[in-house]
Amino acid sequence: MPGLAGIITRKPREQAAEELARMVASMRHESFYVTGTWTDEGMGVYVGWAELEDPRRCAMPLRNERGDKLLVFSGEEFPEPGLAQDLCARGHTVCRSSNGHLVHLAEEDENFPADLNGQFHGLLLDRNSGEVTLFNDRFAARRLYYHEANDGFYFAAEAKALLAVKPELRAIDERGLGEFVTCGCVLEDRSLFNGIGILPWAAKWTFRNRELKSKGHYFTAKEWEEQGELPPGDYHEQLRGAIASNLPRYFQDAERIGISLTGGLDTRIIMSRHKADPGTLPCYTFGGTFRESRDVRIARRVAQACGQPHQVIPIADEFLQQFPRLAERTVYLSDGYAEVDCAPNLYANRIAREIAPIRMTGNYGDEVLRHRIGFRPSVPSDGIFNADFQPRLHAAAETCARSLDGLSPTQAATRQVSWVFHGLGALESSQVGMRTPYLDNAVVRTAYRAPTHTLVTNDVRVQIIRDGDPELAKIRTDLGFAGRGGQVATAVSHFFCRATMRAEYACEHGNPQWVAQIDRGFLGRRLEKTFMGIHKFTHFALWYREALAGYVREMLLDPRTLHRPYLNAREVESMVESHLSGRANYAPTITKLITLEHLHRLLIDAQ
Repeated sequence: MPGLAGIITRKPREQAAEELARMVASMRHESFYVTGTWTDEGMGVYVGWAELEDPRRCAMPLRNERGDKLLVFSGEEFPEPGLAQDLCARGHTVCRSSNGHLVHLAEEDENFPADLNGQFHGLLLDRNSGEVTLFNDRFAARRLYYHEANDGFYFAAEAKALLAVKPELRAIDERGLGEFVTCGCVLEDRSLFNGIGILPWAAKWTFRNRELKSKGHYFTAKEWEEQGELPPGDYHEQLRGAIASNLPRYFQDAERIGISLTGGLDTRIIMSRHKADPGTLPCYTFGGTFRESRDVRIARRVAQACGQPHQVIPIADEFLQQFPRLAERTVYLSDGYAEVDCAPNLYANRIAREIAPIRMTGNYGDEVLRHRIGFRPSVPSDGIFNADFQPRLHAAAETCARSLDGLSPTQAATRQVSWVFHGLGALESSQVGMRTPYLDNAVVRTAYRAPTHTLVTNDVRVQIIRDGDPELAKIRTDLGFAGRGGQVATAVSHFFCRATMRAEYACEHGNPQWVAQIDRGFLGRRLEKTFMGIHKFTHFALWYREALAGYVREMLLDPRTLHRPYLNAREVESMVESHLSGRANYAPTITKLITLEHLHRLLIDAQ
C-alpha cells in the first residue's frame, strides 16, 4: 500500500538516511510510483514516501508560512467545501493541490487531526515545541506498521520496509499466524511478524527528544456510540442528507475517476445521488468466463440508465496464464495479508488504472449501513495443521470472540476495516487510488444512530436510491432487492438469488464437503456447471483442479512446503491429491497454504 516510511532516532545522519533509502526503495513497486525523502536531523526525523503518481499532490513536506510546522501526509482528506478559500481569507498561503490545506489546519486547530475526514496517515513536526506527532485516520484504513527498537522508532505503510532494515524481524509470529489461519486476519493490532505492531485507529502518538512519550488517541468510538437511536423517519432523512451533502467531495478531482459498479445497492446509491454528465463517468465490472454474472448484467443496466459507458474486465485465460506471478505479487504487495485468491483483483485493478487512475467503490457500505460483521473464526478440522499448532488455532478463536464484543457499528467501522479488509485494500491500492463515501465521518456517525429494526432489511438503502433516481430503484439487485412487484415479488426474487448464491458458494468452497462428492460421483459435475458464474467471477475450485493443477503440485508438494513446522506433510499430500482428482474440494485450504508458502519465501526466508 502506498504511504510513508520513517525513523525517529539518535543514529548518525548517514546511517539513518541510508536505512530510510532502503525502506522507501522496498515500497516502490510500479513505474507510476513516485518516491521521496526528507530529513530534520535536529529532531532526529527521517521520513520518506512511495505514492501513486498524482499531479495534484503538493510537494512534501507541507509547511506553514513561518516554517515552524511541517507535515508529511499520505492518503486523502475530504474537507468541507470552501475550506481552502477560508484559510486564504485568514492570511494563509495554501497550496492549491491535494491536501495543501492540512498544515494550516494543524497550525490553527489544537485538536488536529481530530476533524480530518478521509483515509490517511501522517507525521507532524512542531519545531517550536520540539514535538513530533504520528497519526492515522479514525478507522486505521491507511495502515502503519511500527517497530520499537533500542536505536529508534521505525514505521512504514508496508511491513517489508521494516524487514528491509531489520532482518531480525523476519520471523513469523505464531499467535498472528494462528489468527490468520483461523480468522483470515491478525487481531488486536498485531501483525504476522515478530516485533512488528500496527498503529491502532485514531492514533496520535507523540515524540519528544526522539523518544516516544505518549500513545494517545484523538477519537474513541464512544463519542458516536452514545448518540442514541433515531426514530425511523428521522434516521432516513439524516442518512440521506449525510450521503447527499458529502458525496460531491469524493468526485471533486482533476484526475479521471471510474466507478467499479456491482449489482448491489451500495454503488447504486452513489449513482443515484451523483448526477454526472452523460458519458463522463466510466463504469466497469469484473467478470468471469462461464456466463455473464448478475453483477455484470445489472451493472450494465444501471450504467445505461445513467447515460454512462460500461465495460467488463474479464478474468479469463490471460489471467490464468499469469497466475503464478500474480499470486506471488499478491502476497508480496500485501505483506501476506491478501491470499492468492485475491490475485484476480490485482489483475483487474491494473486494467482499471488504464480506465481511470482513481476508483470509486461502494466498499464498506453494507458494513457501515447495516452494521454487518462479516468475519467469524473457523478452526480447521481437516488435520492439515499439526497437534503442536492446534492450541494457536483455538486461542485465535477465543481472541476473535472477545474482539467481537461491544456495539456492532464499532466492530464494522473499525475492527473490520483495519483488520479484515486490509489485505485486499492494500493490494488494490497498489494500483489505483481507492475511494468510498461510506467511511465519511458524517455518514458513519449517522449510521451509529440506526434504529435496530432497520438493520435487518435493505428498505432504507432502497428508499435512498428511489429518492435520488426512481428509475434505478426499478432495477433489481443481484440479491433480488428493489425492483418492481411489491413485497411478495421481492421476497421470491431474494429467495431465488440467495439460493443460487449459496449453491455456487458450496460448489466453489467445498462447504459442505459432501456437495463436491455427490456432484462428482452421481451428477457428473452438473451442479458445478449449473451454478458456476451466476454470482462469482472467480472459480478457484475448478482452476486448481484443471488449469492450475501443475502449479498447485509444484507449490504444495515441494519439500520446503511440506517441512513447515506447523503442517502435517502426509495430510497435505493427501489433500492435494484428493482435490486434483476431484474426490473432494479443498480450494480454501489450498489457497491458504499457497499464501503461507509465498509469505515464507518472499518475506521471511528472503535475504
